[in-house]
Amino acid sequence: MAWFKDAKFGLFIHWGLYCIPAGEWDGQRVPGIGEWIMHNAPIPVTEYAQLAKQFDPVRFNAEQWVQMAQAAGMKYIVITAKHHDGFAMYHSSVSSYNIYDATPFHRDPVRELAEACARHGMKFGFYYSQAQDWHEPGGMGNTNDFGPDDLKDSSGAYDHYLQTKAEPQVAELLQNYGPVCLIWFDTPRFMTKERGQQFVDLVHKYQPACLIDGRLGTSGDYTSTGDNTIPNEGITTNYWETPATINHTWGFRKDDTDWKAPGDILFKLVDIASKGGNYLLNVGPTSLGVVPAVCQSNLLTVGCWLAVNGDAVYGAGRSPFGEEFGDYSTKLKDKNGKPVYLAFTDWRCTTRPGKLYFTVFNMPRDGFPLPEFKNEIKKTYFLSDPGQTEIPVTVTNDVRVVLAPRNGPNAMANVIVVEIDGDTVER
Repeated sequence: MAWFKDAKFGLFIHWGLYCIPAGEWDGQRVPGIGEWIMHNAPIPVTEYAQLAKQFDPVRFNAEQWVQMAQAAGMKYIVITAKHHDGFAMYHSSVSSYNIYDATPFHRDPVRELAEACARHGMKFGFYYSQAQDWHEPGGMGNTNDFGPDDLKDSSGAYDHYLQTKAEPQVAELLQNYGPVCLIWFDTPRFMTKERGQQFVDLVHKYQPACLIDGRLGTSGDYTSTGDNTIPNEGITTNYWETPATINHTWGFRKDDTDWKAPGDILFKLVDIASKGGNYLLNVGPTSLGVVPAVCQSNLLTVGCWLAVNGDAVYGAGRSPFGEEFGDYSTKLKDKNGKPVYLAFTDWRCTTRPGKLYFTVFNMPRDGFPLPEFKNEIKKTYFLSDPGQTEIPVTVTNDVRVVLAPRNGPNAMANVIVVEIDGDTVER
């Protein structure tokens, strides 16, 4: 788990046949996330499969994708090898319903991406939809073409699908694509402990160092939060990861251009890191194999910040405080009558032995008031300052205040390093 703990920031890629309709079918907008269009329209399995004949992403360039991720400061890449639509985005010998055999593209983008990751020292993993497969009679989720899921479970059709497609495909991915850092399973419908264990055994057999996410249906190596869900407080009991979108969809939709701004991405990254987790941020390439330009630009802006301030994120420990995260409202209540949690967004703290990294998103006019702790302060300076010019600290009403200028070196956020006596904070 060491690399996972240190990485903090990864790139998720949702790419498949669904990027061709891009949220529209028969001239009508289909609500919902892009990769679910087959289910949501709904589109009959035989009609959806015809999209493969159109799929020719001639502008796909694995080298460029990896370089983009590196420039963004990301440390691992996870791509959809097969999503719920059942279409494999690699050359599978198990099913001809794949990008190599069924499309005019006739290339294996997963292999090209794995090789590019290896060249650049980027960790590589893949997403695999183990339970839902809308193309197969025994796969879960397609009740329009193949009937109720519980009948597939009781009739043995589901086990037949698992044993003849899902498990063999995971096995070939583990054997044929070099080192795999993790497998991202999803939506474990009818995934009993025994069924899930079959996948665990495959991973341990072929790549013992490969991590398993939290959505297989049995215990994985780390916890996967809900989509776009960031815990209110820090988590100390295990490793965890927030999968998130850069707009409002995973697979490309041509009508969703509400991209997260660089400052929003950065805050979420530091927020998650300060709570002990990883941020797996998704992009949805187009049918030509291109990551939208605004996505690339916004990620590059974050990467430029990380190139200077990365010590506050990569390998850093979680906050020893917690009051900066937020508090429950005394007036607002949710639909269950419980107080609404109000997140604070002024600053976050990460740690290393003897150092506190305060990433400040909203610097007060009269300096940054430090949270209460007993340790003596040895030195304070901006992380972005190679000369480590000391920033004065004063005491006002028993509160230590770092007299940092309001307009610091970076407009999005500035990191104040506070070196303390002792390795850890005493409160």
